[in-house]
Amino acid sequence: MLRAFGYWITVYRRTWRGSIVISVLNPLLFLTGIGAGLGALVDDNAPAQIAGVPYAAFFAPGMLAAAAMQSAFLEGSAGVARAARSGAYRGATPTPLEPEQLAAGHLFFIAFRVFTASGAFIAVMAAFGLIRGWWVLGALLGATLTGMAFAAPAAAWAVGVRKMRHIDTMFRFVIMPLYMFSGTFFAVAQLPGWIRPVSYVLPLWHGVELCRTLSLGTATLTGSSIHVGYLLVLAVGGFLVARVTYRRRLHA
Repeated sequence: MLRAFGYWITVYRRTWRGSIVISVLNPLLFLTGIGAGLGALVDDNAPAQIAGVPYAAFFAPGMLAAAAMQSAFLEGSAGVARAARSGAYRGATPTPLEPEQLAAGHLFFIAFRVFTASGAFIAVMAAFGLIRGWWVLGALLGATLTGMAFAAPAAAWAVGVRKMRHIDTMFRFVIMPLYMFSGTFFAVAQLPGWIRPVSYVLPLWHGVELCRTLSLGTATLTGSSIHVGYLLVLAVGGFLVARVTYRRRLHA
């Protein structure tokens, strides 16, 4: 696994500067445009404020989880599909590395990428004064776990994808709608009653709630345990399925 991880780190050394810029620029734009810009309007017209905090403080940890989901899904789907098609995986198949080691190494690298990108996001949150104590470090781990809950199942599926347009379709019709129904921009309680139970079973909702409660210092042991357990099941389950699909695809 570590050798496969080392390969992806070596590749990443060529592009890390650009990715760091994007990791800082994206949250900066989101928090400036939506958190501060739209947030000022929300705060002025909603004296009660969402969850008892300014909108920017409510929005930032939700966007942290959503950004982790998006980047992890793209790395776990498009990144894996390209590796399976271009030869990065095929070149390693004749070596002593097993397919599950390739999967584990690549997913470990994706976890590293999500962790560093989430760290940059939290640094921008701190610059905006949206940090409420050391609990936010838990949100960093929560965002990473959220990302892996999407990356592992995505990798298990994408290693067998033959056409990249299938990944585009999945992103457009599955990943993007999750932003609207998982409490990223507004509380799920504001949704119609009939759709709220659907939101409560969405992986991103668990990630958003985990990151938001940890960021705001309102987390409870029971609630956090439920969110962590749910996301862990998806991440571990995705890897177990990937062990099968990688072997089937790479030994075909």
